Amino acid sequence: MNRHIFLLALGSILMIAACNKNVSDRTAGLPPLAPANEDLNAGSWRPILLSRPDTFAVATPAATNSPLYVADLNEIKGYQTHLTSDQQGQIAYWSAGGVLRWNEVMRELVAKYNLAPYQNTDGSYPTPSSANPFAYPFFPFSNPPYAARAFAYISAAQYDALVACWYYKAKFNRPAPYTVDPTIKAMAGKTGLASYPSEGAVLAGVSAEMMQLLFPDEIGNVQQKLQQQEMALMASGAATRSDITAGEALGRQVAEMFIARARGDNAGKAVGTPADWAKFVTTAQAANQVPWLSLEAPARPPMLPLFGKVKGFLCDSAAIVSLRPGPPPSTSSDEMKSQTSAALKTIQNATREQMKIVQFWADGIGTYTPPGHWNAIAAEDFVKQNWSEVRWARNMALLNMTEMDAAISCWDIKYFYFNPRPTQLDPSIKTLTGIPNFPSYVSGHSMFSGAAATILGHILPSRASAYEAMAQEAANSRIYAGIHYTLDCTVGLQVAQNVGNYAVKRAQIDGAE
Repeated sequence: MNRHIFLLALGSILMIAACNKNVSDRTAGLPPLAPANEDLNAGSWRPILLSRPDTFAVATPAATNSPLYVADLNEIKGYQTHLTSDQQGQIAYWSAGGVLRWNEVMRELVAKYNLAPYQNTDGSYPTPSSANPFAYPFFPFSNPPYAARAFAYISAAQYDALVACWYYKAKFNRPAPYTVDPTIKAMAGKTGLASYPSEGAVLAGVSAEMMQLLFPDEIGNVQQKLQQQEMALMASGAATRSDITAGEALGRQVAEMFIARARGDNAGKAVGTPADWAKFVTTAQAANQVPWLSLEAPARPPMLPLFGKVKGFLCDSAAIVSLRPGPPPSTSSDEMKSQTSAALKTIQNATREQMKIVQFWADGIGTYTPPGHWNAIAAEDFVKQNWSEVRWARNMALLNMTEMDAAISCWDIKYFYFNPRPTQLDPSIKTLTGIPNFPSYVSGHSMFSGAAATILGHILPSRASAYEAMAQEAANSRIYAGIHYTLDCTVGLQVAQNVGNYAVKRAQIDGAE
């Protein structure tokens, strides 16, 4: 990496770090979650993997006048009598919402592990291995497709777990501790929800179990987060120990269903083999096209070339094929020469505003990636809506399943056409950000952003035009940077809208609207 690109990459990382800090600052002092609608019927909403909300049995809780429950209440009183400042801080932090807080944890982990492996002494590159995640290169390399999939599995599992949780809340209807015993302080606010099983503990259990699969080197840190959340639930008076035990167990059981799916979704094969990589080249050459080549030195294998074969949540394999647009212009055509010339001209006349846009949307190495960026955008808007935890989870699941399927569709298109980037056809183009190590057509940023804007615009119609403008700016940023032809981005946005519409269709029939 030359000094120019290094400085641009560093600037990008620092800008995203500043954005992360600003978002964290804005969510640090949030009041306790106070849903305008507690979605008491959410136990009847349509789950994603669960065939029915009572797939996993939850034991009938002890009566509120039983010795066991009285002991639970006394435990809460003991904590509230001797609360430390750290415990009070944890109560304030987690009471803003478990879906929000676990999503923030995910964004931090994605950024931490978004580091491409350095080359071996022989010029080859090592591949992170889930079979040995603690040796270099550390697993995972949370690049954009991996991140999109990780966000999707976490969010979808959280949603299913909370649908089951709401079903059992309605079934058992055990009141919150502060309702049973008025001497218990409701330090995280009051709701009309039943407390058994605890929704916070369900989120802790399902999130921690999923993260052990996705970020295995973080098991200790994630377990600490779980313990902090569950202690906050108890000390705040929101849940008893039995509420929490039942909730965590339910969350972990639901997670196991998603883990089983993840192990068989083909993501483990997405790296491909040298034979696969070579076939992309020969196929393009046989069609008299210039094949994409890695511009890194030494050349790096293409990023997850078989990710287009991963099993999505919204689109099956036939739908992924049907989403493919027509081909880009032939690499020897006048149209491609015109597109390449336009890319050079854009770089040569870049304005300060365009450079600012490039850096804001760069989302490169060391950041939470484009899917994480859209999670941050969504979270900042969602905190203003006063939603229940289950609605938060449902809407995050819709967003992140869309982002995962957008990644699958995008990577299918990229490696189907294997089109070179502008800098390959004209080396005089000096980009304003790092050159991604995968083919050009279509733009990943355009796909992630267009798909996110489509489903978010459905969830929050009053913000639809703002999301569309953001998606267009994100797409433009890749043109301004010199790493995409205009056609990559315009077509990418069109395909992305089609992917997003799959999520809209699901949203219309899941029972939550």
